[in-house]
Amino acid sequence: MRLPPKIDPAATAASAGASTPEPEPVPVLVLGASGRIGQVLRQTCAAAADRSDLLWRWQARRAPQNKPQNATETETGAEDWHLLDPLAMPDALAQAARGTRAILCLAGPVPGGRAGATAEPELLRQHSTLALATLEAAARAAEQTGHPPHVFLASSAAVYGAATGLLREDQPLMPLSPYGRAKAEMEQAALARAAELGLPLTQLRIGNIAGLDAILGGWRPGFCLDRFPTGLSPQRSYIGAARLAEVLIWLLRTGARADGDTPQSALPQVLNIAQPGPVEMAALLRAADLPYDTRPAPTGALPEVALDVSRLIGLLAPKATSAPPPWAKPALPQADPAELVAEARALQLLPAR
Repeated sequence: MRLPPKIDPAATAASAGASTPEPEPVPVLVLGASGRIGQVLRQTCAAAADRSDLLWRWQARRAPQNKPQNATETETGAEDWHLLDPLAMPDALAQAARGTRAILCLAGPVPGGRAGATAEPELLRQHSTLALATLEAAARAAEQTGHPPHVFLASSAAVYGAATGLLREDQPLMPLSPYGRAKAEMEQAALARAAELGLPLTQLRIGNIAGLDAILGGWRPGFCLDRFPTGLSPQRSYIGAARLAEVLIWLLRTGARADGDTPQSALPQVLNIAQPGPVEMAALLRAADLPYDTRPAPTGALPEVALDVSRLIGLLAPKATSAPPPWAKPALPQADPAELVAEARALQLLPAR
């Protein structure tokens, strides 16, 4: 397998003068591409289509409204859609995975929808069944090519639940919500099955995504925030939507182009995804100029969920090598409410007042 390429328009100083040949494009598959994260990921990829080194395959159950007519995969990385039900059509899913070197599963019920506190158990179980279906398709792809694709599964910070302090990937999980418990069960089942199949796996515990969250994205007139005895509203780990897309692209490239110099084992099995530092929800709404009320926080409400992202920062940190790769790693600056809001506004993710 080969090296990962550039993700950022700005080349690093080390690579600017390098004469490294462009790597041959490799296929990657994204399940759940019509969802909220998938839409931002597709938008980010489209903006970089002129320098794409990956052949993007997108899966959805039905065609998105903004899907190009007669879109096909080309040598420049144009969109290739696979419209199928991954649970009901395992053969079609395996065909979509054929030849891929990395697979990202974003599919699954979202916590703001029917996967909330009153979600049906069978709906929540889809997180595990979708993850296992993804792994089975990856295993079938590996049988055909001899190269097991690196599988990435979207998990959530909700798996930490009642745990306190800076939340590390290796600590015990204490999920509180049905969604958090479903994601924790998915992680456990997927880890065991990936080991049986001999597949490289990374589970992504994603923090709040500015503009796709219940605060900025879910704001409505009369919006109310919990207020704790400290006078603060809830604090959470956040990441900008476009920055998340850049991180996902970099991870897919790294998994797809792993070789002796950048082995897939360098990617951990569990990875927190957020920008450093928790953000107060009230600060986000003030930065977005969205009015809100407050109410006393109920018993059991979590004042803070702060992800330890040192593992991710370590992956993205510059490393001195004799032959630096011809791509730039995405930046991961301290989370700033004004910058998160500006990023969400540029993507038109903020609600109209």
